[in-house]
Amino acid sequence: MDIVGNVLPQVLKDEATEDKGEMARLQSFVGAIAVADLVKTTLGPKGMDKILKPTGPGQEMTHITVTNDGATILKSMYVENPAAKILIEISKTQDEEVGDGTTTVAVLAGELLREGEKLIQKRIHPQHVIAGWRIARDVALKTLRDISSENDIESQEFHNDLIKIARTTLSSKLITSDRDYFADLCVKAVLRLKGSSNLDYIQIIKLPGGTIRDSYLDDGFILKKQITIGCKRRIENAKILVANTAMDYDKIKIYGTKVKVNSMDKVAEIEAAEKEKMKHKVDKILKFQPTVFVNRQLIYNYPEQLLADSGITVIEHADFEGMERVAAATGAEILSTFDAPERRDQVLGHCDLIEEIMIGEEKMIKFTGCKKNEACTIVLRGSSIHILDEVDRSIHDVLCVLITTVKNRRVVWGGGNSEMQMAAACEEEAKKVQGKQALAIEAYARALRQIPTIICDNGGYDSAELIQNFKVELQKGNLTSGLNMNDGTVGDMKELGIKECMRVKEQAVMAASEAAELIMRVDDIVKCAPRKRERA
Repeated sequence: MDIVGNVLPQVLKDEATEDKGEMARLQSFVGAIAVADLVKTTLGPKGMDKILKPTGPGQEMTHITVTNDGATILKSMYVENPAAKILIEISKTQDEEVGDGTTTVAVLAGELLREGEKLIQKRIHPQHVIAGWRIARDVALKTLRDISSENDIESQEFHNDLIKIARTTLSSKLITSDRDYFADLCVKAVLRLKGSSNLDYIQIIKLPGGTIRDSYLDDGFILKKQITIGCKRRIENAKILVANTAMDYDKIKIYGTKVKVNSMDKVAEIEAAEKEKMKHKVDKILKFQPTVFVNRQLIYNYPEQLLADSGITVIEHADFEGMERVAAATGAEILSTFDAPERRDQVLGHCDLIEEIMIGEEKMIKFTGCKKNEACTIVLRGSSIHILDEVDRSIHDVLCVLITTVKNRRVVWGGGNSEMQMAAACEEEAKKVQGKQALAIEAYARALRQIPTIICDNGGYDSAELIQNFKVELQKGNLTSGLNMNDGTVGDMKELGIKECMRVKEQAVMAASEAAELIMRVDDIVKCAPRKRERA
């Protein structure tokens, strides 16, 4: 109590608010569960799509996104609730780390909090719940590693695993009807990387027209640009200089600058000086003795003519991503100055053949036989840009999962098999633990079991019956059992060929557990007073 006036001193500023205890925890639970429920219906092979529609003027038709990718949906959302933001962040992290499981991680975190809320209502302290969850998480992760299998990376069995993982990942995407074709395409692209995780070597080009089945994998790198007029359209054994330098006339680049002259002769002298300076730069480039010059920025007619007259093929205005990919595929360095021609062997890239090709109705440049022979291009065709965007997201997810699998090599059976086995292990562990923590471990098991339950619900099947039959099959010792979403039955995942990457599941369980624990600890939410604009 304050000595003067016997009133508590005001700590927070006017209009700042504070929610404590149960109210703060309830707000956190509601926000996180709402986000999980939003993406819940997109889970599994029978998941539904969402339409993301911007509200800005003139964007209604051009920027519509139709997707069931959890990361894409959550990234497009603007939320005020801090707990909801935490779930969005873990979904982004899941996408960046392993490329798939973005919906799973958000749904699992939401289900953990839903179970945690029930325990809180029973007057169980959050610290007891968290302690139980930590025990359950460790048991779940140990079980996941125990049930996973590993094959030699050079073996045919591992190649078959990659095909099955790609098919399983694509089964919940737009291109599920052509998943065999795209699974084979993605596996070939990833195996070209020879263990590298650099996706820059795999270029994805989207071209409206044709059907999805017209998509194909092309050997080499394709740049969505054209060779400058007056240059050769086919260059063998190319030596490539990649640059990011100004090749317009070197004018004074200060806005508002004026030059006053007494006659047109003075103007001609300025132009001559600019030309001479540009010719000096071109001469420096020629000392590197390239046969192809790729520049990020525009190249004006005069330097373009000088380069073409010297027999150099010019490619101008390559975008940043395209330039980075060209440099990575050909082994070139990106230069901005040209003062060390003696380093030509280190900075020039190499390619067996560069030629201009036609894909659909567009001209492009194809680099074949690059120094980094891992380079390849996936050309996607489709009826509209919205479909192509979704196919691009699907292919990107598959490529990320396959690269993760190549690095980790451990795989598990799909169809909810790993979640059910982890849940069963947690329930067995709960029988050995005394006190309130056992209730939290059982709650963790129920949250894990909600993943296959939601998959059943999204397929329109009776989840209560299917999950019970699933549990019975596992109890009988049929450890390869899983959900067959084609028939709505419990099937053998070994016969159906449904496999998933263990690393994706592991990351989802860890991220969801940590996010749920973080939100469960909250007992106070302080909202700062809004900043007011002062009138001038």
